[in-house]
Amino acid sequence: MDFQEAHDILTNHLKASGKHRATPERFAILDAVLQSQGHFDAESLYYRMITNGVKVSKATVYNTLEILQDCGLVSKYRFAENTSRYEKAFGRPHHHHMICLNCGDIIEFVNDKIERIQEEACNEKNFKVQSTTIQIFGTCSKCTKRP
Repeated sequence: MDFQEAHDILTNHLKASGKHRATPERFAILDAVLQSQGHFDAESLYYRMITNGVKVSKATVYNTLEILQDCGLVSKYRFAENTSRYEKAFGRPHHHHMICLNCGDIIEFVNDKIERIQEEACNEKNFKVQSTTIQIFGTCSKCTKRP
């Protein structure tokens, strides 16, 4: 993964918006996100960073995650929980999620038919897509097999 390309995207976004400064903390958060596997919440990211000796405030983590979402480096989701979950979007293919309501497992999937249907629907309505996600809630195969 090219961290420099992601840094450039963030730098350009910060300059273009003029709302936020490019600080070492923001880039440390970006690096932590890029090293993450799977889905995470802001609290777990914050605690992982301070445990690793990075000096960053909880507010900066939350604010930076919103900035990273704005510039397309992070995706934000709500999976039938009271908390938002994030995952790196940079360098990852577009995908959707199946969420088990019993055990909480999140199963990622890609389906070309769904992508084509979305594209056709948007073209029909002359609608410019910014992002899409499909979340399917149900019971995973492991939980279905349990007595």
